[in-house]
Amino acid sequence: MMKIYEEQEIEKEKTLDKSEAPDVSVFLPVFNEEPNLLPLHAKLDEALKALGRSAEIVYVDDGSNDGSLRILREIAEMDSRVRVVALRRNYGQTAAMAAGIDAARGTVLIPMDADLQNDPADITRLLDKLDEGYDVVSGWRKNRKDKMVTRKIPSMIANRLISWIGGVPLHDYGCSLKAYRRESLQDVKLYGEMHRFIPIYASWAGARVTEIPVEHHPRTMGKSKYGLSRTVKVVFDLITIKFMASYQTKPLYLFGWAGLLTFLISFLSTVLACLMKWASWPHHADFVQTPLPIMAMVTLVLGVQLFLMGLLAEMLVRTYHESQSKPIYAVRDKIGFER
Repeated sequence: MMKIYEEQEIEKEKTLDKSEAPDVSVFLPVFNEEPNLLPLHAKLDEALKALGRSAEIVYVDDGSNDGSLRILREIAEMDSRVRVVALRRNYGQTAAMAAGIDAARGTVLIPMDADLQNDPADITRLLDKLDEGYDVVSGWRKNRKDKMVTRKIPSMIANRLISWIGGVPLHDYGCSLKAYRRESLQDVKLYGEMHRFIPIYASWAGARVTEIPVEHHPRTMGKSKYGLSRTVKVVFDLITIKFMASYQTKPLYLFGWAGLLTFLISFLSTVLACLMKWASWPHHADFVQTPLPIMAMVTLVLGVQLFLMGLLAEMLVRTYHESQSKPIYAVRDKIGFER
């Protein structure tokens, strides 16, 4: 019964009267940003008042263990435009972004970070660019205020790699500040660290994507949640993106080529083993005297199997989530939704 009730509540929110929907929804994943939230909301309030459009703000607390949720409750009580989604635990930025997208009701959706490094004043410029006929406008931190070795250089390499593989040339995929028309996010499902690839998904669905330079401020309060380990995760997700783009509807192409490569290695190993036994080239060795046949077959076949099993598992997980409309997060509480 509880599951049926939750599904009914979700359907009610999805079928919300369009007249109640704001023009703009700004949603922000929050994790341990207690000292930043009040000054951030003040800047957001100022920026949204200057828009001349109806707007809402959705804060997604991603399992913060400081006083962030308490501050968000206070902000929601003071500002009727604010709604808060509190997740049960820390799921990560992608899940928090997905929760924000699900909760947002506006015709234009704008995600941004809650660490005061994004400037809310840039929202106007994003919307102006969107009004030129684009579906997605991505922020470009042209003068990024981060450490060179640990943040900027890995980001530059990753952005070029993502642009090359995804086919959407953007300078800064890692910038959270973007503007999306709601329809461009309609069929996007997020997993892993996939939130940074949303412009690629949207472009594949026919959306017009562009970017503009935005302001970027150095972090003055709180602690960064990013590190070099995230770069490795992005690479893995990029491999998945490429696989899903090229082989989702025809995986046999990839599996077939991998199988042919395996058979080729098997054939060459067999030929070399036979030459060593009967032609003494490059030297004489019986089958039992060289590990070549067994080693080549076992290690290469095992490696191919493990890699393909990983890709198959990725497809199965996506099928599981999407076929059941199963979210990748669980909500502890919702604040301000009764308005």
